[in-house]
Amino acid sequence: MHVFRKGMEIDSQPDDLIVSAIEEDFVELGDVKDMRLEAEAVVNDVHFAVSEMYVSQCIDSASDVAHINVETREGNRYCLELTEAGLRVVGYAFDQVDEDLNTQYHETVYSLLDKLSPGYREAFGNALLQRLERLKQNGR
Repeated sequence: MHVFRKGMEIDSQPDDLIVSAIEEDFVELGDVKDMRLEAEAVVNDVHFAVSEMYVSQCIDSASDVAHINVETREGNRYCLELTEAGLRVVGYAFDQVDEDLNTQYHETVYSLLDKLSPGYREAFGNALLQRLERLKQNGR
C-alpha cells in the first residue's frame, strides 16, 4: 500500500499501524503532553486509511494544541484540532480554523474518522482482517 503525503510517496505497513492503533501512546514533557508530537503519532497511526494527512505547519501551534489536515478517501477535507480534550473538526478545508464552528470532541482519531469517512472505516477494517488472516496462517 502506498500513501501520498505532502507530495511524497510513503510505503506503509498496515500491520504495524494496526498494532499502534490499538496501543495508546502519548508523548509527555513533564506533566504536559506535547500535542505537536502527539499529532505526528496520530498521523502515523491512520494515514494508510485516508487520502492525505499531515500536521499543519501553517497554523500557529502551542504545546497544548496542534492542527491536523486530513483528506478522506471520499475527497472531503478537514482541519482537525488536537487538545487534551480530544480531536474535533475546526474547519472544512486545509489550514482553516472557523472560530464559530462548535463541533463535538472525540477521544480518539479512530472514532472521529469512523464518523467522517466510510472509506476510512472500510480501509481500517480490511487492514485488520488482513492482519488477523496472517496471524491465522502463521498458527498464532
